[in-house]
Amino acid sequence: MTAPVLRALVTGASAGLGETFARRLADRGVDLVLVARREQRLQELADELPVDVEVVVADLADRSDLARVEARLRDAERPVDLLVNNAGFAAYGPVAELDADLQTALVEVNVTAPVRLTRAVLPGLLARGRGGIINLGSTAGFQANPDGASYGGAKAFVHSFTEALYEELRGSGVHALLVAPGITATEFQAVAGVPDGAVPAAAFMPPGPVVDAALTAFARGDAVCVPGAANRLMAVGAKLAPAAVGRRVSAFVHRRYVRR
Repeated sequence: MTAPVLRALVTGASAGLGETFARRLADRGVDLVLVARREQRLQELADELPVDVEVVVADLADRSDLARVEARLRDAERPVDLLVNNAGFAAYGPVAELDADLQTALVEVNVTAPVRLTRAVLPGLLARGRGGIINLGSTAGFQANPDGASYGGAKAFVHSFTEALYEELRGSGVHALLVAPGITATEFQAVAGVPDGAVPAAAFMPPGPVVDAALTAFARGDAVCVPGAANRLMAVGAKLAPAAVGRRVSAFVHRRYVRR
């Protein structure tokens, strides 16, 4: 990594991409602040890693927990050089049927938390003139997602927010990267309640290559990273196809994600 990252804070670090980010960064000698709801998993991971690790147990849908993480990012005595906004979850089904509190929590974790954590860490990064932010989007953010409207909408926000931030930071020494993975072999689908077999096994990308691509793109100073050739092709197709076509294709795919 070209940026002198000494300490990184990773949200959603107890499993999946967050855990993989933590392991890959630790392999590079980066000290870590690991954030997630599941304390036992975080502590087990921390005990395995060969670097200094702080564990912060927090539910980012809870504003008081989120405020504690913001305060940690503002701590000038223990500065964080890289923020990885990885925490997120999805919920599938018609907007009229999905629980309103569930959809609100989804927006809190996928949208509100990244914005507030980014705002908390940025002044310190800019003062030091180094480091950056990696925001996890999704290929779901490239088009409308019927039966996944709240999640797709949240990731569309992350996409626009991060690309705008990238331009705002140009020349500052601080870098923002949008990572937009496709379907990844983590607990994500199970947590979202996607039925077994709804997604072909061949569609899954292992988390390791996703994180490796993200860290390589961050080191290069890229604005956007879409890991995997098939996912990049899909992203290009989503941009080129008429919106009506994208909506219909997405609706066909996401119907399989919903338990009827």
